[in-house]
Formats: sequence, structure tokens, C-alpha cells
Amino acid sequence: MKPFPNTPTRSVALARFRSIEERIGLAAFTLMLLFALSRPLWAHEFKLGEIEIDHPWSREVPAGAKVAAGYLVLNNHGAEADRLLSVSSAIAGKTEIHEMSVNADGVMTMRPVPDGIDIPAHGEVALKPGSFHIMFMDLKQEPKAGVKFPGTLTFEKAGTMDVEFAVEAKSGEADHSQH
Repeated sequence: MKPFPNTPTRSVALARFRSIEERIGLAAFTLMLLFALSRPLWAHEFKLGEIEIDHPWSREVPAGAKVAAGYLVLNNHGAEADRLLSVSSAIAGKTEIHEMSVNADGVMTMRPVPDGIDIPAHGEVALKPGSFHIMFMDLKQEPKAGVKFPGTLTFEKAGTMDVEFAVEAKSGEADHSQH
């Protein structure tokens, strides 16, 4: 008589369990590998020396609009401050860096920033709605949701960098907290 009559059955069940466990592990590994390999396909970051440009984006505009705004985050990983001097794009006849602020009367105002935006050493500057932003004026083409358009950023020290602005739908606010 066998000391453990159910031993073969338990072994088969245990082997199946390990097999399922291995399959889950393999599937998880495969998904992680696909994620890692596809990251460059959907990444929307650009790097120029010590300056990282994170997720340049714009909102689609209504038909006939003459202006659009652009946003992004600038990270300076270097030991020296830099400055975003200008932005240009083929979609606009003129492009300026602007700042929105609230004046003493509580009225929001927008003004050009002709000297550019300082980016402190080891610092970050977010160009976002209601703050610093890029104005694309005299539009030659209207930004459409799901399409990207080119832009060129010029920095005082880092030089010039070509980027793409991803155009997002105007309806519903996208979450940009992770950009």
C-alpha cells in the first residue's frame, strides 16, 4: 500500500498550478517587454543637452481661428541656468512666448515675454494654461485633434531643438499632471 495514495493526483495538480503560474509570469514579462520596447513610439519627450522638453501640446482650435496656444514642461538637469529665447512653427506666421497673470484689480492679463523664460539650474518651468505659454498667431493651418505639428525651440545656451506639438481635443480637459 502506498503511504500517500493521492500523491500522483497532487503532483499533477501541482504541476498544473506551476504551469499556470509560469504562464502568468511569462505573460507579465511579455507585457513589460512590449511596454519597454514601445515606449519610444509614444514617448513625447525631447532632450537637448541638459534641457528636457516634456510633452509639447496644443488644443485644437475652431475653424477660422487665427491663434492657438502651446504648452510644455522644461526641465533643466544642468548646473547652469538656461533660457528659452524663442519658439517658431510652420503653422504660424508669428510665434511668441506669453505670460498670463492677474493684475491688482483681479483681471487676468496676457503679455508677451520678449526676453524669454529663465530655466533655473536643476529646475523646471511649466508652460501651461493660465501661466507661461506659446502663442501661435496668424495661423497658416488649424491644429486638429490627433495630429502633431512641428515647432522649433531656441535656448540661450543649449541651442535649437525641433519638437512636435501633439494636438488634443478641446472638449474635456486632458490630465497633464504626469507630463
